[in-house]
Amino acid sequence: MKTIAGVVAGLAFAGAVQAQSTLDAVKAKGFVQCGVNTGLAGFSQPDSKGVWKGIDVDLCRAVAAAVFGDASKVRYTPLTAQQRFTALQSGEVDLLARNTTWTITRDTSLGLNFVGVNFYDGQGFMVPRKLNVKSAKQLNGATICVQPGTTTELNLADYFRANRMTFKPVVIEKLEEVTNAYFSGRCDVFTTDVSGLVSVRGSRAPKPDEHVILPEVISKEPLGPAVRHGDDRWFDVVKWSLYAMLEAEEMGLTSKTIDQALASKDPAVQRFVGASGDIGKMLALDNRWAFNIVKQVGNYGESFEANLTPLGFERGINALWTKGGLMYAPPIR
Repeated sequence: MKTIAGVVAGLAFAGAVQAQSTLDAVKAKGFVQCGVNTGLAGFSQPDSKGVWKGIDVDLCRAVAAAVFGDASKVRYTPLTAQQRFTALQSGEVDLLARNTTWTITRDTSLGLNFVGVNFYDGQGFMVPRKLNVKSAKQLNGATICVQPGTTTELNLADYFRANRMTFKPVVIEKLEEVTNAYFSGRCDVFTTDVSGLVSVRGSRAPKPDEHVILPEVISKEPLGPAVRHGDDRWFDVVKWSLYAMLEAEEMGLTSKTIDQALASKDPAVQRFVGASGDIGKMLALDNRWAFNIVKQVGNYGESFEANLTPLGFERGINALWTKGGLMYAPPIR
């Protein structure tokens, strides 16, 4: 975890950064500097050509589309779990979109504001199938790989203490190194968010079928983007960029159909695409801010299908509220 001195220094520097609003600074330099994972398939990872992809990357691109009308105006800063908060506090990045859990401590004492949730998750455990383990309750005495500076590390200790079990931690910061340690047999178990387990198994395991994700989900891990405290305009821009992707899916607007929506007679659709009203101006953006997001990035469902579905993810609780999930956007009106 970060030292108190590091947190205080980051907060002090952040105050200087905020002398100019983040939105103004972003517009002046011509791009959004986005903090992302060093490489987690489905969330944020560069492909073989160095192009960043994932649902967190799509949120960065959505903000760029809203601000500039051009989703490509993003630069990415890969961050480990221990680096991410300092990078945002200090102004190194404008936005942290890095599968980060929203907690009260982070929301109140680290100088951050979480804008919403783009993936509802929970912590789980993955083990080699050959161990024939069926439940986390069978892990007493196990050697467990875990990353430091995460809610995962704290939840792990709480769970084993509550169940009167012991474990031997293997603490490694970088995702690639911790997963290599697990796949090489250095530890019996790998624990992180279930989304991370699915992603790692689907993209890094030499033989995915040889690894089992246990049924227990031991925590709530609402993952979402964060910005710095004290800049409400930028907070609004990032927040409503996320909500625009959700609202577009609920309204049935996709990257392929959004052009036709410009001629819609539906008042809600007219407001969304900027054909009527001044919602964009309320955000200090162009009135076609939401149109540009959907046209260039897609709605939330499109992003999920492109990035997560191929890895074996199901919508589950991340489905829209109209389909039994938790995804719900406030009205855009």
